[in-house]
Amino acid sequence: MPNSHDASPLTSADRSPSRPVIKVTGVVLRRASDGAVLTVRKRSTGMFMFPGGKPEGDETPLETGIREVREELGISLTPEQLRPVGEWHSDAANEPGHALHSHVFVSTVPLTDTPVPAAEIVELRWQPLAGAEDVTDLAPLARLHALPALRAASSGACVSGCES
Repeated sequence: MPNSHDASPLTSADRSPSRPVIKVTGVVLRRASDGAVLTVRKRSTGMFMFPGGKPEGDETPLETGIREVREELGISLTPEQLRPVGEWHSDAANEPGHALHSHVFVSTVPLTDTPVPAAEIVELRWQPLAGAEDVTDLAPLARLHALPALRAASSGACVSGCES
């Protein structure tokens, strides 16, 4: 993965039973007209995040992202249509006391229509890349890590692992 970051480095205490780690995959879907990013709010939660979720069985992060986007939004993606954005360790948005180990991918296929929410998704919102750091109901993974990485990558800035 091109960008692997420890947003909040996990210590052995963070990995203890008192602070379980949740593995998730998120998928960034961009709107064709303006590049805004689709965020979702799941049932019984207050934070917006990328479509995605937890792996089932021995799924890879890529397989998890493809399945979750299909289940949550009815969008069928192929592995060739997803590019890695990064891998981060951060605080979980909706599970207090939990850490998150996240893989984030971006779709290379811009959306021309707003998808219809399904499964546990109760609300959709388009989030501009600019100013995401100030959106208080946007999950920390998106707000502080993935969206800034996308913004830096789209500006041509080196995000991680760049050689001089």
